[in-house]
Amino acid sequence: MADENLEQIIDMPEQSDMINDARTQARYAVEHFKVESQISNYIKKFFDEKYGPNWHCVVGKHFNSYTSYESKRYMFFYEGQMAILLYKMG
Repeated sequence: MADENLEQIIDMPEQSDMINDARTQARYAVEHFKVESQISNYIKKFFDEKYGPNWHCVVGKHFNSYTSYESKRYMFFYEGQMAILLYKMG
């Protein structure tokens, strides 16, 4: 279960399924895959199929980012100890 004190940044429509999908798919991926690249690939493919192409997903315990993204298409959150950055650009 994610620590409630960990940072999260969400710029997605509140009434859409995207936030719930991101958390649900991240939870599944972290539980079923051990390699960070497999986790990010799983989440990206899910979002590309459901919400259209050009999603990007970064997963890891330690990383920095500076990204541009489409409005209302960005989410940074933790699933357990794993940080997940999900955004759409392109």
